[in-house]
Amino acid sequence: MSDSEDREPGTIAELTERLRRFAEEREWQQFHTPKNLAMALAGEVGELLAELQWLTPEESSRLMADPELGGRVRAEVGDVMIYLTRLADVLGIDLVRAADDKLVEVARRYPVERVRGWAAKAEGS
Repeated sequence: MSDSEDREPGTIAELTERLRRFAEEREWQQFHTPKNLAMALAGEVGELLAELQWLTPEESSRLMADPELGGRVRAEVGDVMIYLTRLADVLGIDLVRAADDKLVEVARRYPVERVRGWAAKAEGS
């Protein structure tokens, strides 16, 4: 069992604090500007996309059953979460509140009775 499997992952607030300490201990705060973190986040999302690029929809739905591919995708999702969490911390954004606010907005723009089973983007989006 790895160290990460022995440790409870905790909350987003705890992750944010761990990442903040991690950066401070290494004196990396100077590099963690919003621009740099957003660029790093985009790079990691690109690496995640590269893992999925040539999979069929069916293969992508089953990818976690493949230990090697699933492990790579899990690692990339972890990288995305780390950079997103760090970016939000540097900008003073509460990730859960931002996601909740966005979900409320999207629910208003896409009412169930109008969009059930329909994937097109709403006008003015």
